Amino acid sequence: MAPNQKELAKLAGVSAGTVSNVISGSAKVSERSRQKVLEAIRVLNYRPNLIARSLKTNRTYTLGIVIPDITIPFFPKIVRGAEAAARERGYFLIVLDSEGSPEREADMLALLRAQRAEGILLVTAQSRDAAETEDPQSVAGSPIVCVDRVPVDLEVDSVCVDDAGASEMATAHLIENGHTRIAIITGPLSLQNERERLRGYRNALTRAGLPVDDSLIWNGAFGQEVVSGLCQRGFRTGDNKPTALLATNGVTGMAALRSLYSLGLRTPRDFAFVTFDQVNAEALFKPGISTVVQPTYEMGHRAVEVLLRRIEGGEQSPPPITRVQLPAELVVRESSSGRLKDEPVKSETKKHAKE
Repeated sequence: MAPNQKELAKLAGVSAGTVSNVISGSAKVSERSRQKVLEAIRVLNYRPNLIARSLKTNRTYTLGIVIPDITIPFFPKIVRGAEAAARERGYFLIVLDSEGSPEREADMLALLRAQRAEGILLVTAQSRDAAETEDPQSVAGSPIVCVDRVPVDLEVDSVCVDDAGASEMATAHLIENGHTRIAIITGPLSLQNERERLRGYRNALTRAGLPVDDSLIWNGAFGQEVVSGLCQRGFRTGDNKPTALLATNGVTGMAALRSLYSLGLRTPRDFAFVTFDQVNAEALFKPGISTVVQPTYEMGHRAVEVLLRRIEGGEQSPPPITRVQLPAELVVRESSSGRLKDEPVKSETKKHAKE
């Protein structure tokens, strides 16, 4: 027989009311009591009767998250953090993949509304400028928190990384190692986070007194062929070719490495390299790849916390719009740590973007 809340209360050594409050998230509970209840839930493998609870409370305790591509490792890490935060508060998380399509994204939002999801996390498939599209929250009919890709000029809660600061940090690292011709290859600049990373790159060059050379700004996409074409043209420019390359996302970074390796170029021998996001199977790369690591798990976790504050605030006293920016971390490995004058390669180091 499945355990009930009375058995949870007995095992946790708390009242049945405390168990109910932890599961429903309907009242403040001390962290010590909450952890006791969560441990009892784990030990007894408790699963609430969602249908009965929904009928009784007129609530589903269900959240949704829409991401653009489940096959990109960056996004499942966000999902893990979100699922953990939802589970801690007695909610369940539905994960949907928009496949990078704005039309499919709209369908996924409508599906979550039909399933009576109480709130939605959205990693949008496209940039959402107020002048170009309606508020995704009005489309969904549920509170929304945008994650990673922040809409422009829309009043919506969001959790992201300090994209400009992280990119500036990575570019400054390359400058500190003697590079003055630093190329940047981006994802689609229709995405606000990509534009912010380009802005950070420009800022770092300007702060160092270096010119911003438009020929070293390669506006790319997520496709291998586009990235390959940009990299191969960029590194076949004779004496003016770059000595360093910054990739603004992991998909583009991996495609750039494949392309340049196919030309017989190697890092750091022929060019220094830094990419955003951990690349697939990076432990297999020798030398190791310097990476701007985003706190993906924390992004998902914080996004659910923001969403639940919105849900629990209710329509009568909604909280103000929340915009969270988290710092990224630069993990310096061999691909970028050698100076131009053949100085010894540094051991792995870490730097943090300013909060």
